[in-house]
Amino acid sequence: MASDNKINLPGSFGGLMRFSEEYSSYINLKPAHVIAFVILIIAIRVIMPWVF
Repeated sequence: MASDNKINLPGSFGGLMRFSEEYSSYINLKPAHVIAFVILIIAIRVIMPWVF
C-alpha cells in the first residue's frame, strides 16, 4: 500500500513544526501589556497640550 502513495514528504516531521521550535525571543510580552502601553502613549499625547 505504501508504494501506491505518490506523495513525497520532507525528511523530518512531514513538514510540521512544533511551536517551541518555530520562534524564540528574549523579550516576551503579553498582548495586554502591549495594549496598555499603546493606551498610555495615547493618553500622554492627548494630555500634553494642556500641560505645556
